[in-house]
Amino acid sequence: MGVRLLLLSLLGSGGAWAFDLPALSAQLGQAKVVRGEFTQEKFLRALPQPLTSHGRFVMAQQQGLLWLLQRPLQQDYRIDARGIARRTDGGWQAVAQQGASAQQNRLFLAVLQGDSSGLQRDFELSLSGSAQAWQLRLVPRSSLLKQIFNAIQIQGGALVQRIELLETQGDRSVLTLLNNSAADVLDPTERQAFE
Repeated sequence: MGVRLLLLSLLGSGGAWAFDLPALSAQLGQAKVVRGEFTQEKFLRALPQPLTSHGRFVMAQQQGLLWLLQRPLQQDYRIDARGIARRTDGGWQAVAQQGASAQQNRLFLAVLQGDSSGLQRDFELSLSGSAQAWQLRLVPRSSLLKQIFNAIQIQGGALVQRIELLETQGDRSVLTLLNNSAADVLDPTERQAFE
């Protein structure tokens, strides 16, 4: 009889065990460093086939994101609190950003780092699924973001796996993160890239 009451009480308190935004933030925030590969597809209304690029990425909780484009061309980018920088022969050079593009960079970092409080400032969030297979839909609140996006859909498990940006002009971008792995520290080359 005691086991049955325990089971009923656990089932009855579903809210305490539900997978919610704080649980998702905690789950994504556990990884100090995430490395993986990416495929980015940009679907433009004017083109029959998507524009596709491939590369690797390194996301570090305190430092930011290294976006290492390998195909169709090679180019390294660093996205952090200061903005976007592109690697050149002379070192990292800041990339000029407009208001919308700066906001997109903040959004991208917040998504990968699991910063739901940062996202909630700019978006209505709706989460479904479980810790192993979740979907997060973001609908813009601000008029600036409403001019760019209809919605953003993010899917994942232990880590973010797919991000789809649905743009107001009918274009869309799909970012697939592959072979992700979590680590505790950056390697020396990565650490130097963030300096």
